[in-house]
Amino acid sequence: MFYRENGQFKTSYRADQQIFPILQDRIGIALLLVFAFAVMPLIGDEYLFRAILIPFLILSLAALGLNILVGYCGQISLGTGAFMAVGAYAAYNFMARIDGMPLILAILLGGLFATLVGVVFGIPSLRIKGLYLAVATLAAQFFIDWAFLRVPFFTKNSSSGSVSVAALEVAGVAIDSPVSRYLFCLTFVVVFAWFAKNLVRSHIGREWMAIRDMDVAAAVIGIRPVYAKLTAFAVSSFIIGVAGALWGFVYLGTWEPAAFSIDRSFQLLFMVIIGGLGSIMGAFFGAAFITILPLVLSQVPRWLGVPISVVTASHLEFIIFGSLIVFFLVVEPHGLARLWSTAKEKLRLWPFPH
Repeated sequence: MFYRENGQFKTSYRADQQIFPILQDRIGIALLLVFAFAVMPLIGDEYLFRAILIPFLILSLAALGLNILVGYCGQISLGTGAFMAVGAYAAYNFMARIDGMPLILAILLGGLFATLVGVVFGIPSLRIKGLYLAVATLAAQFFIDWAFLRVPFFTKNSSSGSVSVAALEVAGVAIDSPVSRYLFCLTFVVVFAWFAKNLVRSHIGREWMAIRDMDVAAAVIGIRPVYAKLTAFAVSSFIIGVAGALWGFVYLGTWEPAAFSIDRSFQLLFMVIIGGLGSIMGAFFGAAFITILPLVLSQVPRWLGVPISVVTASHLEFIIFGSLIVFFLVVEPHGLARLWSTAKEKLRLWPFPH
């Protein structure tokens, strides 16, 4: 009965079009941000930041970008890992080849190059869709993997094919501790989540959703499919490229093309499907599911006092993890975000359901 909107009257269009029109939502988001920025750095340990929070934030950002393309525009993509790789290697080359290049600018330029590559491989979406588009983006994954493995320019003639970055800093402040890396990633995620939420509520977002629902009808009412699809590929690839640069610079530090293999593309697609297609919140739910659940499953036998080998525990983790994915897809095809939305609707009526 505390989650009600009774008495919350809107007296202007600006108030009616807020991202969080209910006061309780605004308070909850504000408390969550205060906890994430101010409290978590004081109570978290190094393992929590390195193994859970930092990968969760970066994968959430990548899933957010993919959800714009798949969930809002309806264009299937299996090349997300490739676009992450483009962002990471482009940012690395800017940092390695240009003296004094600011870290944030290099990351954003990495996202810009991922945008260009994404638009190029998004051109086939103007003629094909569905499974055929998925195969086209899969070809992008294999081509980009080959390019970063075989073209020495991208790795600055590294004999091993791997690259590394060190001594990260922003405006003279070193980004070397787990807390500083966490706050750095968190800032990017908050800014891009706010940007994406406003974008999908704008006319561009409505065009994407019209193309997703029925592209022929969208074209009849005056929406340009070429513009809508390519802008979806551009925005999605930019966010994914930024996430790839953060993954390489902040989380890995040293990486090779295998870090952005097709497994990464499928992992991000699972995040979007499980979290909820066409939902900004779904990207975070899906990333949390994929990131935290394997860690929990690996610890369950130890909590229960069952002595099993490491290999057996690894196999059980894959079995249980896959079964849970199938369970969620069967029980709630619209993802965890739909469950969250249903729970909020029930809270708005409780304790007087009707």
